[in-house]
Amino acid sequence: MTHDASSTARAPTVEKRLTGNFLRGALANLGMTWVLLALCLLFSALTWSEQQPGGAAAARGVADDILAAHATPTRVLVAVRGQPDDVAYADTLAEILREQGATIVAVVKGEPKEARAALAAANAAAKPLDVIAGSAASAAWALFSDLPTDFPALGAPSIVQPRPYAWPNFLKLENLLNIANQIAVIAILAVGMTLVIMTGGIDLSVGSMIALASVVTAVLVRDFAGGVEAGTLGMLLAGLGGVAVGALAGALSGGVIVGFGIPPFIATLAMMLVAGGGASMLAKGQSVYQVPDTFMWLGRGADLGLPNAVVLVLLLYGIAHFVMTRMTFGRWLLAVGGNREAARLSGVPVAGTLLAAYILSGALAGLGGVVMASQLKSGSPNFGQMYELYVIAAVVVGGTSLAGGEGSMIGTLVGALIIAVIQNGMNLVGIESYTQRVVLGGVILAAVLLDRLRRR
Repeated sequence: MTHDASSTARAPTVEKRLTGNFLRGALANLGMTWVLLALCLLFSALTWSEQQPGGAAAARGVADDILAAHATPTRVLVAVRGQPDDVAYADTLAEILREQGATIVAVVKGEPKEARAALAAANAAAKPLDVIAGSAASAAWALFSDLPTDFPALGAPSIVQPRPYAWPNFLKLENLLNIANQIAVIAILAVGMTLVIMTGGIDLSVGSMIALASVVTAVLVRDFAGGVEAGTLGMLLAGLGGVAVGALAGALSGGVIVGFGIPPFIATLAMMLVAGGGASMLAKGQSVYQVPDTFMWLGRGADLGLPNAVVLVLLLYGIAHFVMTRMTFGRWLLAVGGNREAARLSGVPVAGTLLAAYILSGALAGLGGVVMASQLKSGSPNFGQMYELYVIAAVVVGGTSLAGGEGSMIGTLVGALIIAVIQNGMNLVGIESYTQRVVLGGVILAAVLLDRLRRR
C-alpha cells in the first residue's frame, strides 16, 4: 500500500514537469527559428551578387526586348553554348520569335567556330542580319565584335542578351534544394538521436551505421538482387536489409546498456568500432557500386517537385512529432530522461523505453545509410565519417537537453537546418573547411552553454 501511495503522489509531479519541459522546448524552438532566419538573412546579404538569367524564362524577356525594338519582321541569329540551360534558352527564344513573324536565320548551340560558320552562310546569302541573340557567355564571343569587317553583307546587327539582375546566391532555388538534399541523411539520423538523448543517453555509432547499412544494401543488390539488372522488389528488400542491420545494432547497444548498466557512451562507442570494421570487412575495403541507375530513385529522384529524400524527411518528422506530442511513448521518453526513478514509480516501462529508443536510432541510422547509398549510387565503408558529431550538433542546437527529459522533433529539424545553412553559407562565402570546423564547434559549445543556463 505504501508503494502505491508513493506512485500516486509522484505521478502528478512527473506530469507537471513534462508540461514545463514542453513549454520550455516550445520557447527554445521559437528562439532557434529566429536564429535560423537571422543566418539566412546574413548569408543572403553576404552572397548578394549579379545573376545572369538563363533557360526558358530568360528567353521570354529577350524576345520581348527584340520585338519591342524591331516593329518590322526581323532576321535573327541565335547563338549559345551547348550547355543544357543555354539550349533551353535558345530553343524557347527561337520558337517565340517564329510565332511573332521573325525569321530565324540559324540556331547555333555549340562553339564559336560553329557560330562563325553560320555567320558565313548568312553573309553568302547577302541579306542583312538585324539581331544576334545570345546568352551572357556567348554574347561576349570575340567574333561578334568583328562582324562589319569579316561579314560586310550582314550590316551591323545588335547583340542582345538576357538582362542581369541582383539576387543572393544563397537564395537561388537550386542552392536551397541542395541544402535540403544534403541535410537529408543528417536529419534522418537526428530523429533517432533525439529519442536517445531525450532519455539521457547518447549514440555514437550512427555514423558507422551509415557505412555498414550502405554496404549491406549494396552487397545485397549486387549478390542477390541481380546487380545492375536488379528490379524494384529486389532493391526494396535490400534497403530493408540495411535498415534491419541498423535496428539489430541498436538492439545490441540498447541491450548492453539496459541489461548490464554499461554507460551509453562506452556501449555505442564499441558499436561504432564494430560497425565500421564490419563495413570494411564486408566490402573488403572497397566501394560496392554494382547497382542499377534506378537505385538512385530515393536519393536523387524528385517525383513530387521536391527531392524524394526531402519528402522522406518531412514524412519522418511528421510521424515523430505526432509520436512525441500525441502518444504515450513520447511521454515515456521524456519521463525516463527527466527522472528515471520517478518514471519507474509512475508505471513507465523504463527498460523497454530505453531499448526501443536505441533500436529506433539504429534503424533510422540504417535508413540514412540506404539514402546515402542511393544518393551516391554505391555503398562504402568510408561513408558517414564524423556524421555522429553533426547529428549530435543538430539535436543539441535544436534545444534537446543532453541531460535528458527535454526536447522536440521540430526543434531538431530546425537545428539540422541551422547546421546545414551554416555549412552551405560558409562554402558560398569561400571559408576554408578547417575554419568551418572551428565555427561548428563554437556553435555546439554555445548551444550546450545555453542549455545549462536555461536549466539553472
